[in-house]
Amino acid sequence: MSNGTHSSTIAAAGRILGVDPGLETTGYGALQPAAGGPKLIEAGVVRGGPSTQPLAERLAEIHRGLVEVIASLKPAAMALEQLYSHYAHPRTSILMGHARGVICLAAAEAGIPVISYSATQIKRILTGNGRAPKIQVQQAIQRELKLANLPEPPDVADALAVALCHCYLGLGLGARVRGLGKRTRGPIPS
Repeated sequence: MSNGTHSSTIAAAGRILGVDPGLETTGYGALQPAAGGPKLIEAGVVRGGPSTQPLAERLAEIHRGLVEVIASLKPAAMALEQLYSHYAHPRTSILMGHARGVICLAAAEAGIPVISYSATQIKRILTGNGRAPKIQVQQAIQRELKLANLPEPPDVADALAVALCHCYLGLGLGARVRGLGKRTRGPIPS
């Protein structure tokens, strides 16, 4: 692919909304792919309400908040971390599935495709290590988005991480992990 075609492919790519589902706090981050690297458009949280509030009300708050975020930011795609289930905490997985469900519903209502990535895949793309600690992922986000500070809170950092992962993988930009945590951009070798 020539450099001119590569730049026009990036420029034509739509905004990416990364979302980190949570019942109390759902993080989001919007990125615009650009030839010089992805640009941060907006990041924040949607509050689902305290754990004392009924589950249905918390889910309705998350849905309403994400509908507003989608209407405001007009993303072309939504990137989510795949649901992880640990046998010791099945209830947590079920509750997170509810939150993820209303987030996917908000995207579907807006006609936005939802793409999922595993936590290890996200970490590997951003740091070269699928088991990287949160601080290493935050540092990678800070570097890639040229931020003055580490992204906070963790919900926002996780949302930005999945958005960056989609920016590199989902758009076919050829992000590739090579060597010891070194990631380069360009066509993926066959």
